[in-house]
Amino acid sequence: MTETAPPSLRPYQQQAVTRVVEHFRQTEDPAVVVLPTGSGKSLVIAELARLARGRVLVLAHVRELVEQNHAKYQAYGLEADIFSAGLGRKETGRQVVFGSVQSVVRNLDSFGSPHDGRGDFTLLVIDECHRVSLDEDSSYRRVIAHLREENPRLKVLGLTATPYRLGQGFLYHRHHHGMVRGDDDCFFRDCVFEQPLRLMVKQGYLAEPRLVDVAVERYDFSALEPGSGGLFQEAELNRVAAGNRATPAIIEEVVGHAVERAGVMLFAASRAHAEEILGYLPADEAALITGATPAAEREAIIAAFKARELKYLVNVAVLTTGFDAPHVDLIAILRPTESVGLYQQIVGRGLRLSPGKRDCLILDYAGNPWDLYAPEVGSPKPAGDTEPVQVECPQCGHANLFWGRRDGEIVIEHFGRRCQGLVADESGNGASSGAGKPQQCSFRFRFKVCDQCGAENDTAARRCHGCESLLVDADDKLREALKLRDARVLRVSGMQLEATVNGRGLPRLKVVYHDEDGATLVEWFALETPAQRGAFAAAFLREHLRAPGTRWSPTTPEEVVAEQHRLRAPDFVIGRKAGRHWQVRRKLFDYTGRYRLAAEAG
Repeated sequence: MTETAPPSLRPYQQQAVTRVVEHFRQTEDPAVVVLPTGSGKSLVIAELARLARGRVLVLAHVRELVEQNHAKYQAYGLEADIFSAGLGRKETGRQVVFGSVQSVVRNLDSFGSPHDGRGDFTLLVIDECHRVSLDEDSSYRRVIAHLREENPRLKVLGLTATPYRLGQGFLYHRHHHGMVRGDDDCFFRDCVFEQPLRLMVKQGYLAEPRLVDVAVERYDFSALEPGSGGLFQEAELNRVAAGNRATPAIIEEVVGHAVERAGVMLFAASRAHAEEILGYLPADEAALITGATPAAEREAIIAAFKARELKYLVNVAVLTTGFDAPHVDLIAILRPTESVGLYQQIVGRGLRLSPGKRDCLILDYAGNPWDLYAPEVGSPKPAGDTEPVQVECPQCGHANLFWGRRDGEIVIEHFGRRCQGLVADESGNGASSGAGKPQQCSFRFRFKVCDQCGAENDTAARRCHGCESLLVDADDKLREALKLRDARVLRVSGMQLEATVNGRGLPRLKVVYHDEDGATLVEWFALETPAQRGAFAAAFLREHLRAPGTRWSPTTPEEVVAEQHRLRAPDFVIGRKAGRHWQVRRKLFDYTGRYRLAAEAG
């Protein structure tokens, strides 16, 4: 087929393509591009496949995405193969192949070096790459391993709207804005481009999501806890949603809002819940799709919905990705979402542009706590009342994003452990120099100290990163102290702060730790001089601040007492006898060992 003029790329799409090309010219590290749902990932994939000099394999997890991506490439006037059992085609001869991961992983021998001289695959593109697992035996990882056996210099690019997995966090290690997101063992190394959803809406590339306060009773999923995999269990969801007295009024309200709407998608909590919802909708205008819906029936329902022969489409966790119906302008969420990522995927079904479409109504009947525009923190939410907070690193100045709590504009608590900033490495290469990979900032907000070399380590570390010594377990420290005759171990049940004076009448901060039996240990601090305040910050604030690393520099004992809600008590305090007095020698925070905490007393 004769090549025609390629489709016109939007500015952010062209920028994404440019960043990918620049990245792979410098390194073969796997990379990620983050684009919101509806932003045209297929066109970015098509342009990259067109520019590639070697062979290209584009993988997706559902055949709808395989078809969409293939169609965009054909829009260039170019031909490509499809390898998907669901689409009835298994072709691998052309330079570019679009395949489903399920079909490719079952036929890896078809993706060896071909005999027609075309050579190995040089680029693997994975759509919806948040499905790529750390498990090397997973489908995507097996395909990658096979292609790398054929070509060790294989370049791997992932595209997604939500670059994180439940239970893992962020998919990639470094972000192009100069920060660390995921752990160092992430398969994808760099996020080379990210387009914010808010900017897409502001620039008119996506329809505005308009969250409407629902007027009827909502479902109460607040007592449910996700299972071990981070997902809610269907039986638990069913217990709340199926047969709930609120459902008829909820659907009546949805139908009322839908009068002037073109297409409505309803996301149910369980199959039984979905069937109940369907029963309250106009029978000739509604249909239901679940994971058990036969393929032919599913295709017919989707086709009828896209043709606007059906107005309402109910589903249970099957149309959150790879589904494109631009006329959808009302989303009704009747289930809890485990993460902001899933919430964004659901709402994203209604954000594509369509002729005559003004916006997309979002009706949330499950009380989901997510802000559609808020960035993902990347770690599990530690408590229901926490929110993303920004914490500046006192060492490199990077604005970290952690879960935390505020008191007005002041961050009074956060759960961050290490700074996410990228800084110049030891050889002098900086984050913007391009001469080498920058390193993660070494500042730790929470840490445990190595007894051998004094280095600060991650709270979960077993060996010191500085001297490789085995770090002493907290239980071992407690057992050792309990054996000593001149040691006092307090299971701390309270911490009392007092602004007072010492024997010479000088102002001092007195800190008293006490246990359940009335035993106490005391610390004294002076804050009169800059040196004394610096010592107090290092010896006390660094560990006791509920939001460590934040800029709080009290200058008087009275100021510390007045703001003591910003401080936390240790779980255990170990004191040693020094003459006639006891001195605090060690404090244990964030304790998770075998000994009981004071708060667990029956």
